[in-house]
Amino acid sequence: MVVEKMSKDLQMRAAINQKLIEMGERERLKELLRAKLTECGWKDELKAHCKDVIREKGLEHVTVEDLVAEITPKGRALVPDSVKKELLQRIRAFLAQHSTL
Repeated sequence: MVVEKMSKDLQMRAAINQKLIEMGERERLKELLRAKLTECGWKDELKAHCKDVIREKGLEHVTVEDLVAEITPKGRALVPDSVKKELLQRIRAFLAQHSTL
């Protein structure tokens, strides 16, 4: 039962993602997200965190993979709730307009 629900959820997510891509909405949402993150200072905060990590570990001891693993949790945590809510509202509005999924 749980596996079946997970499978349906994955299928629904894939269908939604496909519809977002086909209609060009995914790119519009990505552009909106980039603009909002820059506007709220997220990008600058994450850049400063990257510099701190590199300074702490030393440039020769940090790989791109290490840096990504180190900053990803902080990057996700720093996204303002208002930005998350706006994106979710836009996705819901898109789905309401294209409810043939």
